[in-house]
Amino acid sequence: MDWNLWLPNLWKATVETLYMVGISTIFTIILGLPLGILLVVTDRKGLLPLPLLNTIVGAIVNIGRSLPFIILLVVVIPFTRLVVGTTIGSTAAIVPLALAAIPFFARVAESGLREVDKGLVEAAQAMGCTNRQIISKVLLPESMPSLILGVALTIISLISYSAMAGAIGGGGLGDLAIRYGYQRFETEVMIITVILLIILVQGIQILGNKLAQKVSKK
Repeated sequence: MDWNLWLPNLWKATVETLYMVGISTIFTIILGLPLGILLVVTDRKGLLPLPLLNTIVGAIVNIGRSLPFIILLVVVIPFTRLVVGTTIGSTAAIVPLALAAIPFFARVAESGLREVDKGLVEAAQAMGCTNRQIISKVLLPESMPSLILGVALTIISLISYSAMAGAIGGGGLGDLAIRYGYQRFETEVMIITVILLIILVQGIQILGNKLAQKVSKK
């Protein structure tokens, strides 16, 4: 194996994976967190009970979570082409990655928000806080450790999804492993890409744990 040849390829694939996962994570948080909040707030016992809306949003989230990622990749091809103008490459892969992760993180955020002590919410209501203030001053700060762990879990899932995106030319480590490690029988490439993916996952999990612990001590 010629390392002078492969190191640039490995570096390029790693950067592509980080790019896909990073941008997808941003969109996931921006869209997934409000969905999680909406699921909690509009619950029958929530701050703004709207059972019908809650049921509709919950159903949409569940449908999004139920689709296997490899099928989602194919289903959203027309939408991906509409959004980014192509269906191949790292930028194109961001669309299905975000669509897969948003409902996942919405449920994770919902779970974290539901763990907040009801007494804190009731105390805030007794002091005359508005629903917006309760969300921003009570629910989000109190659930921050769980949300951080949820973000870490989502990023790990996105890393896994990004590897599968390589099956349709999404770029990144998955694409490198499939095109060279599998199709061209370059076993060393396959092993190295797997090791790099493991390192990324472990690093994200450790960082998430440390940040959650730091926040929970405050």
